[in-house]
Amino acid sequence: MRPLPLPAVLADLGPWPAFGVTLAAAVGVALVVHAAVYAALHRIRRRAPHRLPLRGHLVVRTERPMRWVLLFGALTVAATALPAVVPLGLRQWVGTGLYVGLVAALAGLAMRVVGAVRRALGDRLDIDKEDNLSERRILTQIGLLQRLLNVGIVVIAVGAVLLHFESVRRVGTGLIASAGVAGIVLGFAAQRVLGNLLAGIQIAITQPIRVDDVVVVEGEWARVEEITLTYVVVRIWDLRRLVLPISYFIETPFQNWTRTSARVIGTVYLHTDYTVPVEDVRAAVGRIVEGSTYYDGGVWRLHVTDLGERGVEMRAMATSSNADHAWELRCEIREKLLAWLRETHPEALPRSRVVFPEGAGEGARAPLAMPERMD
Repeated sequence: MRPLPLPAVLADLGPWPAFGVTLAAAVGVALVVHAAVYAALHRIRRRAPHRLPLRGHLVVRTERPMRWVLLFGALTVAATALPAVVPLGLRQWVGTGLYVGLVAALAGLAMRVVGAVRRALGDRLDIDKEDNLSERRILTQIGLLQRLLNVGIVVIAVGAVLLHFESVRRVGTGLIASAGVAGIVLGFAAQRVLGNLLAGIQIAITQPIRVDDVVVVEGEWARVEEITLTYVVVRIWDLRRLVLPISYFIETPFQNWTRTSARVIGTVYLHTDYTVPVEDVRAAVGRIVEGSTYYDGGVWRLHVTDLGERGVEMRAMATSSNADHAWELRCEIREKLLAWLRETHPEALPRSRVVFPEGAGEGARAPLAMPERMD
């Protein structure tokens, strides 16, 4: 670190007083600049917060890291005025510490800028509306992109710090020759980690899942809560969290109920006796579905799907705007259809029968068939 020439007035004060004045002046200028700039930016943000969402996020999220950047920059400038009586080794240690602090502050500032851009883009998305497919796609992409950029910033910052040391630069020249062998060794050692990282990049591009998607994984109905570069967190219906490696969604089949649309068809199976009036049941299902607040006004149907030994199987289905509404609609159909059958057609409920041959005496009566109780 080469010392800067001091003005004649400071040189006349002596080495240590001159250093103290330089340090105070550098730090003071840095703090004044920080206060003036951010006071003006806060005033602009308050005047038009709805017009400047990005600038507002930048002001709020970068104010503290910018203070550290200016402070370390001022200290680095002031350190050049250290008196000559300070040992060279101590000078180098001070310079190295300030350099590392400045690089770390710049890296933190860059990560805050990336976070502010991500937050501003997220604020423009209405994730709470019913058909939020495009919003969830964009949110997933910018979330993964933010994490990739943060990883890149950290790698660059660590590289800049390491290259500041002369010994590392000398070793680096020798490492370049063996980079191919080292890459192969590291590839085998970290293939799982690299595989998850590449899977995260692939999911960001192809998007088999997105934030807030409804999926069925490991036999659990869940909603995608968070997607990182290495793992995915899904929220199960009972508020448990299931953490899966991100490669799971590349290598393992899974159900995605909202892949192309949030709209879902809910189904209800009904098992009845053969005496059931199908048309009356169909009319009852129509009244229940069309009177439900969870029905989106799309399509509903009732079909007889099976004629078995035990009775009749019917399937009612109706569309809902999302998976949560579909679940509520299915439960409502079951409850109200059961109540309607018990009130109007109790004979159509599942039952067991015992048939005796006609004309047989009481002592000789024996059942011809005793089918199991129908579910």
